[in-house]
Amino acid sequence: MRKIIKVLLLGAVAMASGAYCSLACTGISLTAADGSYVQARTIEWAKGELKSEYVIIPRGTKLQSYTPTGDNGLRFEARYGVVGLAVVEREFIAEGINELGLSAGLFFFPHYGGYEAYDAAKDSTTLADMQVVQWMLTQCASIDDVKRAVQSVDIVALEPSAVLHWRIGEPSGREVVMEIVDGQIHFYENTIGVLTNSPGFEWHMANMNNYVNLRPGSAPNYMLGDVELEPLGGSSALLGLPGDFTPPSRFVRAALFRNTAPQRATGFETVLQALHLLNNFDVPIAVENPDEHSLPSATQWTSAIDLTNRRVYYKTAYNNSIRCIDLATIDFGKVAYQSHPLDKVQQQPIESVVIGHN
Repeated sequence: MRKIIKVLLLGAVAMASGAYCSLACTGISLTAADGSYVQARTIEWAKGELKSEYVIIPRGTKLQSYTPTGDNGLRFEARYGVVGLAVVEREFIAEGINELGLSAGLFFFPHYGGYEAYDAAKDSTTLADMQVVQWMLTQCASIDDVKRAVQSVDIVALEPSAVLHWRIGEPSGREVVMEIVDGQIHFYENTIGVLTNSPGFEWHMANMNNYVNLRPGSAPNYMLGDVELEPLGGSSALLGLPGDFTPPSRFVRAALFRNTAPQRATGFETVLQALHLLNNFDVPIAVENPDEHSLPSATQWTSAIDLTNRRVYYKTAYNNSIRCIDLATIDFGKVAYQSHPLDKVQQQPIESVVIGHN
C-alpha cells in the first residue's frame, strides 16, 4: 500500500508539472582540454518545494519497478553502483552516474512523446518511465548496452500527461538522446551537446537554422542608405537571441552559449564553467507560477557530473554552495542503499568578510 501511495503521489506531481511549467529543464555538456567530459543540467519545479535527494545504490541491490497499478513491475539487481539525484522518491533518479562513468538523465517531453499502452500481462518486463535512469545506470556499462537492453523492457508512463525523454552519456564524450514516439524508440547522436523539452530533438536541430545569423561578439557597422548604423554595446551580434523560457528558446540559447564557450583545462574548471553557463537558465518563480511566493526560484537545483573523474556536483535554490560526491570514496560492494536530502538545512551560508585594522 505504501508504494501504491507513492505512485499516486507521483501522479499528482506530474499533473501539477504540466500546469506549472516544471518543463523548463535545460541540459548542456562540455569537454575539457584534458579530455574530461561533463554533463550538467537544471531541474525546475514551480509549485512548492520539490523533494530532492541524493541516492547511493550499491552493487547487488534488488530493485523493482512500479507500474500504474502498484509495485509489481520489472525486478532487477544492480550490476553497478550508482550515485543519483532523485525527485519525489529515491527510485526516481532524474540525473546520475554509475561507477563505470555512464551517465543518464530524464527530461519532460509532453505532447510529442508516447509509449506503448500499459498491459498488465507484461508486468514482469514493465519499466516505469521515472525509473528508466535508475535501471539504465544499474544495468548498463555503455550507450550501446543501453540500446540493446532497452529492447527487452516495456516502458510505460506512471502519469500519461508527463511523458519523458532521456540524455545518456559516456566518459568518451559520446552522448545520445532517447525518445519514444508512438511506441517506437529512437536514438539520436547529440553532438550539439544540448537538451531541453518538447518538441523532439530533430525539431530542435532543424529550428537552429532559424538563428544562422547569430554570432558571438559585436556586429559591424552597417550603412542603411545614408545612415550609418552601429552597435550600442557589446554582444550585438547576438541581437535576436530568444530570451524566453520555452524549450525551443532555451535550446537555442544553450546551444549558442555552450558552443561558443572557451574550453577549460580540467574537469573541475569545466564543471564550474557549466554551472556558470546554466545560471543563465535560472527561472524566476513569478514567471512560472504567479501564485507561488515562498520558493526562491523555480529552478530548484542544478547539477554537473564529471563522467571522466566520476564526481557529482550540485547546488540548490536554497544553498548555492557547490557540493560534491566523489564516487572514488564509495565502496559500492559495502555501502548501504541510502538517500539523503540535497540540503541538510535550506539556508544559504554566508561567509563574513573580516576587516583588519592594519
